[in-house]
Amino acid sequence: MTGTAGGSGTSSPPDVPGGAGHSGASGTGAGGSGGAGGAERRPDRAVWTRVDGIQGASLDLLNARIGRRHYAPHAHDEYAIGVCVDGLETMRYRGERLYSAAGSIVVIEPGEAHTGGPADQDGFAYLCLYPTAELVGAASGWDGGLPHFREPIVDDPGLAGRLRLAHRSLRLGDDPLEGESRLFEVLGAIVWRHAVRVPPGGTGPRGASGIARAVAARLSDELVGPPTLAEVAADLGLSRYQLLRAFRDSMGMPPYAWLAQHRVARARTLLDAGHRPADAASLVGFADQAHLTRWFRRVLGVTPGAYRNSVQDRARRRPAS
Repeated sequence: MTGTAGGSGTSSPPDVPGGAGHSGASGTGAGGSGGAGGAERRPDRAVWTRVDGIQGASLDLLNARIGRRHYAPHAHDEYAIGVCVDGLETMRYRGERLYSAAGSIVVIEPGEAHTGGPADQDGFAYLCLYPTAELVGAASGWDGGLPHFREPIVDDPGLAGRLRLAHRSLRLGDDPLEGESRLFEVLGAIVWRHAVRVPPGGTGPRGASGIARAVAARLSDELVGPPTLAEVAADLGLSRYQLLRAFRDSMGMPPYAWLAQHRVARARTLLDAGHRPADAASLVGFADQAHLTRWFRRVLGVTPGAYRNSVQDRARRRPAS
């Protein structure tokens, strides 16, 4: 079963590998230009689709175009694997400023903070899917370790075309078996061609990463009434400066920003279950619905209401087998 959510409700760009477009990128956002020479820009758009029944779970897809919006630093619990279809994107990832163009594949690993936005006035468009680590492992056949991508920008035109076809097949849902088959083939190829193995526990809970994980766990446990910075630092035997520096170095954002995007993720789960945006905002600790909406748009590119409608009004289609 699939469902969609849209920002402006404009139609999607054609999903034809190698189609028109001067350059492009993948990431998190939507928008585009109406052409060169100062022509009117098309509105930003982010369309989410959920496909059920993939390895007994759901898989989220994004089809987006962005002309102006720049996404706040945030992270995903899943991999974000996207392909640019038009334009040029810039993003901050692992402390670097990166650019990706049309035909580029971008892979963001779970828990890795990143931004995303247009690199120039023409904007960019991209397709993205969000498989769990378990799904990526099952598709690639890697046991006992997560695939690690040293280079987040992958230059592999043939594979980019296959990713676009898999995304289209899954989104349309006309042949669930074809969609699932294409998904597994492309995930396996991405991993085996461009990833290396990271052994379990290979990064160890030490240094800045260990401090950041401890802080994130505390904030997650006390989502509605989070502790003060001084309280968390004291419990870890650190100064507030040491805590802030370690957290930012590891997560790419300060604790308050991490907490906001984590609240968005939790609110999204509540919206999936049918809660109203105002109720979800209260349950995850946002001051009000407007506060939730601001962060929801910064992270996901759509309002909570538009996202909730997509879940409730999903089309009646047979889930992938």
